[in-house]
Amino acid sequence: MKTQRKQTQSTRQKLYRQIITVLLLIQTILIGVNAENRLQQGDSQIEVLIWIVKESISLVKQASSLQEKQKKSLLPRHRRSEEQ
Repeated sequence: MKTQRKQTQSTRQKLYRQIITVLLLIQTILIGVNAENRLQQGDSQIEVLIWIVKESISLVKQASSLQEKQKKSLLPRHRRSEEQ
């Protein structure tokens, strides 16, 4: 029964990771689309490049934060399962 519970948690975690990955990918694509729109509206290439870098840094921070939250949530569960 514990093994089945672990497999279910593992499957959920994989699904959550895949969903988060897809959402981050969509967000990256939207940054590119928005950058193209800004270029077409007449913003300079340097301004758009700076904006892309700022948005990308924000995206990397967001992904890193999610990864840290996931690691923290996995550690207590893992310790609890070893104790039982």
